[in-house]
Amino acid sequence: MNKLILLLLFFLPLLSIAQKEPKSNVFTNVDDGKDMIVAKQKLYGGDIVGALKKYAEVEKNNPNNAVVKYYIAYCQFQLKQYDLSKANLLKALEINVDVKPETHVLLAEIYHMEENYEKAITELETFNEIAIKTTVEAELKEDAALHYAQCQIAKSNISHPIDINITNLGAEINSKYDDKNPCITADGKKLVFTTRRPETTNSERDIEGDGAYFEDIYMANYDSTSKHLGAAELADRSINTKAHDACTSISPDGKQIFIYKNDASKIESKGGNIFVSKFANGKWKTPVTMGKPINSSYWEGGACISPDGKWLFFTSERKGGYGKSDIWMVEVLKKKKYGTPVNLGPDVNSAYDEAGMFLAPDGKTLFFCSNGYKSMGGYDIFKTVYENGSWSKPQNLGFPINTNAKEGQLSLSADARYAYISSNRKGGYGESDIYMIDLKDNSILEKDMKKKSSNGLCILKGTIREGFEGYGMVDVEIKLNDASNKAVASTFTNDNGEYFFTIPGGNYTLELSKKGYQNITENIELPLKSEDTFVLEKGYLLKK
Repeated sequence: MNKLILLLLFFLPLLSIAQKEPKSNVFTNVDDGKDMIVAKQKLYGGDIVGALKKYAEVEKNNPNNAVVKYYIAYCQFQLKQYDLSKANLLKALEINVDVKPETHVLLAEIYHMEENYEKAITELETFNEIAIKTTVEAELKEDAALHYAQCQIAKSNISHPIDINITNLGAEINSKYDDKNPCITADGKKLVFTTRRPETTNSERDIEGDGAYFEDIYMANYDSTSKHLGAAELADRSINTKAHDACTSISPDGKQIFIYKNDASKIESKGGNIFVSKFANGKWKTPVTMGKPINSSYWEGGACISPDGKWLFFTSERKGGYGKSDIWMVEVLKKKKYGTPVNLGPDVNSAYDEAGMFLAPDGKTLFFCSNGYKSMGGYDIFKTVYENGSWSKPQNLGFPINTNAKEGQLSLSADARYAYISSNRKGGYGESDIYMIDLKDNSILEKDMKKKSSNGLCILKGTIREGFEGYGMVDVEIKLNDASNKAVASTFTNDNGEYFFTIPGGNYTLELSKKGYQNITENIELPLKSEDTFVLEKGYLLKK
């Protein structure tokens, strides 16, 4: 299921045909009545542009029909034409104050986006008065209650802002189109994101959806001379196709990109599934499906992997969840083998959508997005921490990280000095833009967001090769023990013989082992504190 259909389903209560239409929905022209049915079918099918055209044709013969005005406004809202949508909603209410109860809910959402919370609350209260007197579907009442709660959260968070600096990454990264899902490697050297900008003047559009260009994956590398990210460029053709290709995360070592694909013409991606592309021999390989038990017959929207490579987190609408899209985790065994997926539970997952995950380099703090009752509106960014065998109750990151707009996923470098988010807040270049959060004076990993000490995380990485031939060895086990000989981290080398750790500074014992080869043990010393991410690269040769 693609994201547009998800959005449509979220608002299905607003389109309920079970709700009795007001008397103004009567047409003297039989063809207009037929066109209304065709328009609604297009709307349910996700063809928003086609539906709007049909409604506009009906409006020509029925300029004062409040119901037609409402549906035109609804389509315009879905196409992000908010000013036009608002004008038609107000006109519909002017023609017939009893046009449709959901008119007040949709108008409230627009006021909410305009940061006019009092007007939004007034519209929702008007709706509630109508709902008491008439029969209104439970889903529509729930939708109104959600928006009401979000207005209250927004007012509260804005009155208690966090002193933090957030800047737009500028025209080298952002465009006038939708730019989102920023994913940074642990060393902060590579940013990968999703955009709906055209590749060329002949780029194809999603004509069966919202009419915008298809999603593509772009990359930007850190420039050591200018000390900032360089201009974004289209990722390899091996990754991008003519359909939707969306980056959902990049592994901390920058060697794997997890990709959401939804292509009705391809069996392996039809309905929305997760793929992975691996970097080898200087290029990105063609993405391959993650397969079972991660992908299923249900919609899967994205994945991220833990710094040690042992756990994979993904979103899914499969049975056993608590709402729409839930977050699940699964243990990564050897070579595409996984344990049984486990839902993160009702403290993390809600009756709404959870998405956009990122597990911080500390290996225990999970950031994600949700559009539930604790959001300021749309999607907000939350964090939960794995402590004492369970995930903590999610914490809203507050204003101005979150706004009444739609915030996308957050990613964080190992030094925790900079984080990246996407947002369609005011002041950007177009739709959603990518922003950088300066955390030199804050700590996003602390509950109160206040900096207490240097993050102190270091990167330990390298390649394990076989004997004197120099080939990278897969599935070599690497263990790290602290000064008291307590195990603190472990992993296995990937297909290229590479390993990667993000760990606090200190003294460690590194142990390498693989059946049929001589073990290697070495003491490793990493700085206890460092303002920048300290990187130590250690390669080894295993002999029989």
